[in-house]
Amino acid sequence: MRNLLLNICYDGSRYHGWQIQQNAVSVQQVFQEALFRVIGEKPDIKGCSRTDSFVHARQYCISLKTEHSIPCERLVGALNHFLPEDIAVLNCREVSPDFHARYSCKGKEYIYQIWNNPVRDPFLNHRALHYWYSLDEAHLNEAAGFFVGTHDFTSFCTMDARERGNMERTVTKAEVKREGDLVTFTVAADGFLYNMVRIMVGTLLRVAQGKLEPEDVKRIIEAKSRTEAGPTAPPCGLFLNRVFYEDVK
Repeated sequence: MRNLLLNICYDGSRYHGWQIQQNAVSVQQVFQEALFRVIGEKPDIKGCSRTDSFVHARQYCISLKTEHSIPCERLVGALNHFLPEDIAVLNCREVSPDFHARYSCKGKEYIYQIWNNPVRDPFLNHRALHYWYSLDEAHLNEAAGFFVGTHDFTSFCTMDARERGNMERTVTKAEVKREGDLVTFTVAADGFLYNMVRIMVGTLLRVAQGKLEPEDVKRIIEAKSRTEAGPTAPPCGLFLNRVFYEDVK
């Protein structure tokens, strides 16, 4: 039995997230269908994360076990032949039997893109939030700095039917930068709560609007109340950018 690690990327504009849905098309469903056409098997596929509907991934990691002998390089080419143009397999390699795409993950990095110009950019449609009011990226970067560290991020989580667990996460990087009219929020952590990055962005936009000061982010974290933070930003600008593992063999 071989354990394979595949890196893929995808434009999530027409998918309802990674995980298979009963009445909607997901990335996992499309990937499984392509895999079956290549190896004639339906192995238990492990994804590194649940990405929300219409969220993109520049790197998404999948592990699966198979007895099929197809070489990794041939598997990449064959899968890309059957996958639609908005999903691509970047590479594949064999890993140790105990490797798990989700549970072996040590951290992830997300980016959120904002097109900050009065005129929309058609080429960034579904790939960036169009925000036409003025943004001071230095002011937002100051606010983002308060996310760094180990905190209870209850204020930055959408509470749904899922059982509430440990809400503490360690953020190692949170910064806002501008390149021309494209403003990008980058955040890395050992894990993320449901809608955490999108609520962070919504809170930063409240800072941009003058409704909050940068230091208010600290107060919002300490409040441990979703009502204290800003709204949930739309999914269109969010990308899973990198996935981190240690000693993958």
